[in-house]
Amino acid sequence: MRNDVQTTSRSPATTRQSGTPAADQPRYGDASLTPPVDVLEDAGGITLYADLPGVSREQLNLQVESDTLTIEAESNLSVPAGLTSSHTEVGLARFRRVFTLSKELDTERVSAELAQGVLKLRIPKARHAQPRRIEVQVA
Repeated sequence: MRNDVQTTSRSPATTRQSGTPAADQPRYGDASLTPPVDVLEDAGGITLYADLPGVSREQLNLQVESDTLTIEAESNLSVPAGLTSSHTEVGLARFRRVFTLSKELDTERVSAELAQGVLKLRIPKARHAQPRRIEVQVA
């Protein structure tokens, strides 16, 4: 899997038309954070863990198109009522990361879980790419 940062391509659901965001979609402007990601591979596929602090399920947009996986999200890291922030290290509330997926992965069977600000994606290998045992016949 190759990690590509793409800033110009937009999915049809988030493409701006006439300077306004698509209806009922979060606005992903030009500036966004690249969430840190861990990718683990085993014989059955890959598991991707992305840190998305403050992101709810409703504000997470995952899309697989052809061999491209796009993660876009907005967080809810707001200052509690009655308090003011004197220092903010992460003021940007948007995340975006784009990956080019191997043809060995089965993008039809992607599963996703979001818990405690961590996104877990499981992408199994396609059947033709999984290891298999070959029986040897004795003649």
